Amino acid sequence: MRHPPPALIETIRIRNGAAPLWYLHLRRLAVSCKALGIPLPGELPPPEGGPDRIHRIQVGMRGVQVSERLVESTEPVKLIISRVAHHSYPHKTTDRAQFERALDTARGAEADDALLLTPGGFVAETAICSVLWWEDGRLCGPAFDLGVLPGVGRARLTELVGQVEARHSSWKDIQERSPFLVNSVRGVVKIGSVQGESVRPTRETDALAARFWP
Repeated sequence: MRHPPPALIETIRIRNGAAPLWYLHLRRLAVSCKALGIPLPGELPPPEGGPDRIHRIQVGMRGVQVSERLVESTEPVKLIISRVAHHSYPHKTTDRAQFERALDTARGAEADDALLLTPGGFVAETAICSVLWWEDGRLCGPAFDLGVLPGVGRARLTELVGQVEARHSSWKDIQERSPFLVNSVRGVVKIGSVQGESVRPTRETDALAARFWP
């Protein structure tokens, strides 16, 4: 018996009564619906009005479910490197067991998030965010052929800088290159430490953070 595909998720930030990255969420949702054979809802009005918050939509074979929650902190985060290996996650679906296990371990270690590596040891993403870093003034991130999620936050940064260089890199390769995190809810988030070791901030990251929200 063939099981239905897992539902798709989009978590949208509402700021000042508007959803500034809504167009990027819709673009990703349309691509994923086509790839997984999930009907794209005919009408999805942009969420708007009210206080700053997170608007979550879940789109599956049974239709659309909507929920909302408060915005999390954007303070620098403490990471651990997860022992849970990252496996391909090209669409943001409810099948998030690998990330839930990694995040549970991180919080048990009094960290905020966990960095997942591929079975080959390459940096992939955290349980919550995309990972990016700097190389000779160029913005870089894990190559999509590693199976990382095409994050809306990363898409927004690509709009700002023109291109994110794709890399197959280990944590050792990037730990001195001022890595940082991004997602569509928190924007640009600094990394305070990884495995207890401090991460050097950079002015380039601060400049991107200031420009992130349209």
